Amino acid sequence: MVWLLWLLALISALLAYNVRHPAYRPGRRATLSFFAGWLTDELALHHIGVQALVAIALVTHGGAHGFMGKLGVLVLLGSWWALWKSYWKADQAAEVVERALREALGNDYRERVRPQLRQHWPRAIDWKAVAFPFPIRHPDVERHRDILYRRAAGVNLRLDVYRHRSHPENCPVLLQIHGGGWVIGSKNEQGLPLMIHMAARGWVCVSVDYRLSPHATFPDHLVDVKAALSWIREHAAEYGADPNFVAITGGSAGGHLAALLALTPNEPEYQPGFESRDTAVQAAVPMYGVYDFVDRFHTFHNPEIHHLLESRVMKAALSEAPEAYEKASPIARVRADAPPFFVVHGDHDTLVPVEQARHFVAALRAVSRQPVAYAEIPGAQHAFDLFPSLRCLHVVYGIERFLAFVYSRYLDATEREPKTGSAALQ
Repeated sequence: MVWLLWLLALISALLAYNVRHPAYRPGRRATLSFFAGWLTDELALHHIGVQALVAIALVTHGGAHGFMGKLGVLVLLGSWWALWKSYWKADQAAEVVERALREALGNDYRERVRPQLRQHWPRAIDWKAVAFPFPIRHPDVERHRDILYRRAAGVNLRLDVYRHRSHPENCPVLLQIHGGGWVIGSKNEQGLPLMIHMAARGWVCVSVDYRLSPHATFPDHLVDVKAALSWIREHAAEYGADPNFVAITGGSAGGHLAALLALTPNEPEYQPGFESRDTAVQAAVPMYGVYDFVDRFHTFHNPEIHHLLESRVMKAALSEAPEAYEKASPIARVRADAPPFFVVHGDHDTLVPVEQARHFVAALRAVSRQPVAYAEIPGAQHAFDLFPSLRCLHVVYGIERFLAFVYSRYLDATEREPKTGSAALQ
């Protein structure tokens, strides 16, 4: 039993070390570090609880016998302490997000949000959701599944609509784009904590599928999400939504597509067959996205990203198609009339380096006439928001405040100029 206790202690210690010191290079090691660090850190309390139960069983059967057994217990306790400290680092996300919003929107931004939008803002973390993160749902939210919005290249593309069961009218819309390196993923498993939270607050949330590589070649992915936005403008009112106010969000590849969609409104090149449709959005919240395919600042530590883009997404090397890579880079598409942005990225991201977000935010702030908020989340890995955790909920609550602020401005502008309220945010 002593050696089993030591095995548990070593695994626990390695996991705790990886959380605090993730591997950024070389390639496959960074991917392994991501999965281990992401699941361990966001579920640290669950890890400690399960390990404690196993340790108690081993100690009861003699696992702590002798010097080596007692040393194994000390190593185990030390790793738990490290995990505990790392987990509570996630609580810093609340301060970081709030500071980012105050810097971008003003210290009085909360008071400028309409009372009906802030009266139900959470005053504390939903610890029940943290303790029992699955399944991700809310009793007040209903989901309309697998609505066909487009057929392209022989692929049926579908979306899901989340809305409040009371069916309110004229609700703002949040469009969620899943990640997965442009090659995997679906509308079913990403962005759920944010969408469920916002739908419970009266927003209509739409999660979309799009064509994936290698079947698709960029910009097919962007064309599809623009088609989904066109569908929203035409059909969202059937689900109680105001099609004139649409915010967009997404993580990883979805963050890239969200940012690029927000920065390429109404561009005919990306709207074949629906060139006249309005594809402008009123706010964008890209999370841990890729913003520079060209990698002009040499931020990609993982060479597999270049290989992925060349072999599956772009189907050409950067040297062969520099213009295509440039046009696919949100950092190259920044513009003065960009909508308000809230960029979120973790400082422990081993898949997409945080420097991508820093450079993108700097470029956007240099030209945009609208607020650009940026929150660099302490200790956060890639995809930290896939299920409710302490860190995830702090960020979700902050996104709600940001979107409520932008939506309040939209309502104010609409009341002043009913025919041009949507354009007033641009």
